[in-house]
Amino acid sequence: MTRSEQPSAPFFLHAQDTSFPDPALALHDPNGLLAIGGDLSPQRLLAAYRLGIFPWFSHDQPILWWAPDPRVVLYPGHLRINRSLHKTLNKGLYRITFDQAFARVVSECAGPRRGAEGTWITPEMQRAYQRLHALGHAHSVEVWQGDELVGGLYGVTVGAVFCGESMFSHQSDASKVALVTLAGELQSRGYLAIDCQMYTHHLATLGAEEIPRARFMALLQHPAPAMPWPGTPA
Repeated sequence: MTRSEQPSAPFFLHAQDTSFPDPALALHDPNGLLAIGGDLSPQRLLAAYRLGIFPWFSHDQPILWWAPDPRVVLYPGHLRINRSLHKTLNKGLYRITFDQAFARVVSECAGPRRGAEGTWITPEMQRAYQRLHALGHAHSVEVWQGDELVGGLYGVTVGAVFCGESMFSHQSDASKVALVTLAGELQSRGYLAIDCQMYTHHLATLGAEEIPRARFMALLQHPAPAMPWPGTPA
């Protein structure tokens, strides 16, 4: 088969096959679109994350799978904390927990956003990540003010990488406090990077940077740190 005759993205996934095409075959425009279809079973999701692929689609679309190049990551030790955030942290306004309210965090992340219509965190997606959480692969960080959940984030661990999915905030800097706490815990445990998927100015101000997709995939090959996830019973 000649180069011009090779199949090209987006590829259509078969229901009974959880394998994925080579992420290097993903489209340049839109950046990273690799495949369509399949399902959100734990087996398929884990196969995807191990290759640097993630699902992202709207309620009126089929399941779309992405592997953008470049990839945006935040190295835990490179997190930038500005003066305002320092003040918030020093005030001790919030209490932080891990994996204490995973489903609630995902539900809050799916809530309406200012200036946005709808959400990509559909009920189907919420159920899928709750299954991953039950299997020990997906985790959450919760930010509390008293007994009220005011911020948090969730994602999936793959080896020494935490693949961040979404965050929310109902009080000033609450999601940033979650990220700062997470970065500190991950760094102390030997995790290498937080996957932020795609570039935003907000992430860049926090220290996130773009790296080649191939370098990101190499990060995913590192084994999981020996220290358990924060909050895991000894």
